[in-house]
Amino acid sequence: MPTRIRLQRKGKKGRPYYHLVVADSRAPRDGKYIERIGAYDPNQNPAFIEIDNAKCLDWLQKGASPSDTCRAILSYTGVVYKNHLLNGVKKGAFTLEEADRRFDIWLNEKTTKIEAKRTALASGKTDAEKARIAAEVKKSDVKAAALSAKLAAMSAAEVAAPAVEEAAAEEAPAAEEVPAAEEAAPEAPAAEEAPAAE
Repeated sequence: MPTRIRLQRKGKKGRPYYHLVVADSRAPRDGKYIERIGAYDPNQNPAFIEIDNAKCLDWLQKGASPSDTCRAILSYTGVVYKNHLLNGVKKGAFTLEEADRRFDIWLNEKTTKIEAKRTALASGKTDAEKARIAAEVKKSDVKAAALSAKLAAMSAAEVAAPAVEEAAAEEAPAAEEVPAAEEAAPEAPAAEEAPAAE
């Protein structure tokens, strides 16, 4: 029976997560499987991977072939490298202690890289949050300055309005006197014309 290590899709539409399973290659994707050996959630950053390394290694040693995505996941977690080292021990290239030492060095480097990525993502998130807050504060300051300028213009107009009304009141009597003088002037010639007509 050809066995495969592959993904079995779970989750809802648009938010999938996967189980790593060992199944017959002829079985449907989400159908019957032999054993569940891990989980994979690509919705997180970095992706959440939980694998039973001993079971995975056992199945790889038995000859189960992983799918392309599962090979990448197993390589990321170090199972493929551990299998490679154990095959070297079987061939007599080096001892088991040397294989363990090499794997520990690789695992420490990988853990350091993952932690660096998590730290960079967290600091990038806080930097983005600070930049967003600074932009909002700047925009708020611009709006406050515009509003204060508008209010200052309105208060200046209110102070100037009584002065304009007083000036208009002073001009109004002078304007009323001018037409009275003009009216008096036309009446005089009319009065002079009346005696001439007699």
